[in-house]
Amino acid sequence: MDRLSVTTPFGRRPMSLALVKGQIRSSGVKAGKTVDKWKVLRDVCEARTLLGVQDRALAVLNALLSFYPQGELAEGKDLIVFPSNAQLTHRANGIGGSTLRRSLAALVEAGLVSRKDSPNGKRYARKDGEGGIEEAYGFDLAPLLARSEELAGMAQEVAAERRRFLIAKERVSLCRRDIRKLITAAIEEGAAGDWAHVEDMFVALVARIPRSPSLKDLAAIADEMTLLHEEVVNMLDDNEFSENMTGNAGPFERHIQNSKPKSFHELEPSSEKEQGEKPKAETGAKPKGLQPFPLEMVLRACPEIKPFGPNGEVSSWRDLMMAAVTVRSMLAVSPSAYEEACEVMGPATAASVVACIYERSGHINSAGGYLRDLTNRARRGEFSIGPMLMALLRGAPASNLASGCNTLSCCIILSLNRFRFKESCRSECLKQRMPAPP
Repeated sequence: MDRLSVTTPFGRRPMSLALVKGQIRSSGVKAGKTVDKWKVLRDVCEARTLLGVQDRALAVLNALLSFYPQGELAEGKDLIVFPSNAQLTHRANGIGGSTLRRSLAALVEAGLVSRKDSPNGKRYARKDGEGGIEEAYGFDLAPLLARSEELAGMAQEVAAERRRFLIAKERVSLCRRDIRKLITAAIEEGAAGDWAHVEDMFVALVARIPRSPSLKDLAAIADEMTLLHEEVVNMLDDNEFSENMTGNAGPFERHIQNSKPKSFHELEPSSEKEQGEKPKAETGAKPKGLQPFPLEMVLRACPEIKPFGPNGEVSSWRDLMMAAVTVRSMLAVSPSAYEEACEVMGPATAASVVACIYERSGHINSAGGYLRDLTNRARRGEFSIGPMLMALLRGAPASNLASGCNTLSCCIILSLNRFRFKESCRSECLKQRMPAPP
């Protein structure tokens, strides 16, 4: 190997040991080695992140290769190109002079090309008497030929890294979608379990995803989400659903009013003997939930919940329950509070209560605490949704009441007032040992 092939840059450009090693390696190319210059360029573009070069430098490298007349870089041939800055600017999409100089320096520093400067720093070729190039000064493309295998391996490594990144990203996206929908379905269907805690874990895990994640970040998040997904599936698999909770429209049949509904008069004792007797309901199974009011009445009292139903409307109890789940998250009501309300009041009444709370959300500081308080009252038998609906109907615009008759509302108001009056009279009579009013 000819050590005189190692040259130094012209002028104030510094020389480094890395440049010396690069020139020595370029001189040691195997005999007869050839490589397609455009394939090498594609490998360099693929591995640009590992090489530390920008897109402008790649455009300049493309321009330098275009000045080499052959399609392949071959050992034993002169691989020096000597275009002027004006010609390079023209073929590099018209980049500025300072950008061109920085890009050329970046290519040299990355070891992709090397300089062979003339005594005066100009780029030119000295020709012999027959017109052939005898000596050329410019940029040597031999490092591309010498590092062709290395560049191809770097390109494959970057491609494999990108593929692993996409696979990890897909895992995170799929687990995130599945966990979110499974938790929502479990809460809506009333599945047993601490779903509020599971949802908090999921939200905390999603919040840890960086804005621009790396492969390491995505791999760690994907593993944790996979474990959480398996835990959610196991909870659903071990969960024993109520016989009334099914996947079709069957559970909403219980909202159909009985052909012989109990009136307010039937709830009142008709004599002192009956008043002293133990209620028969205590000997049997205690009915779950409160009797829901008609859907039309709830929608007239709470029109603001209609846009949150499927297709922007509420036409059934199922639509109202789906809208209530959406409004529940908007009101910052925890899933556990809403699930408890559904268990105590019944799904239809709980959805109606959420609609009433949303209607008056501007006057309620803590919707979640208010719902828990109402749930506790309903558990003790001290709550009825009727007064809430009546208050909203009295304050609702006339347009909301014009769609239906007000006779039902008036009857319910009178019945509620009469019931409260009789209960207060009985309490006073018991204290004073006076006979109760009929």
